[in-house]
Amino acid sequence: MPVALDEGEALAGIGWGQDNPAYRQVFSSTFLPSATFDELQWFNEFQRRTTSPENAVRFLSAFGDIDVRHRLALVHVPTLVIHSQRDGRIPIDSARKIAAAIPDAQFMSLESDGHLLLGREPAAREFVEAVRRFVAS
Repeated sequence: MPVALDEGEALAGIGWGQDNPAYRQVFSSTFLPSATFDELQWFNEFQRRTTSPENAVRFLSAFGDIDVRHRLALVHVPTLVIHSQRDGRIPIDSARKIAAAIPDAQFMSLESDGHLLLGREPAAREFVEAVRRFVAS
């Protein structure tokens, strides 16, 4: 059964490939709410160059349809779930539930509002250190 496009998918289909970054700005600001003007400009351009408008719509649609929560209990490898405390794209409670559903998973929250971390944020360094400790253990 075909899935109706949500507003984000419709915006991507209309404006993703245009020179005007206004459409991509909607996505950029939800991924990187604390970004500077230059960081947002870079991310807008990165999005435009790395996928077509058609693929942007497909990605948004597919990612919205993927649900593997019923399979999380089958994960039997060391798992670290890391999530920003004020992520505006995915609520932190979703990450906590994922970690709770995976046997022996560790959960860590980061002091950030970004879905993506900016290298200048202290949370970015904490993320790298946590992953290094996790991999080393």
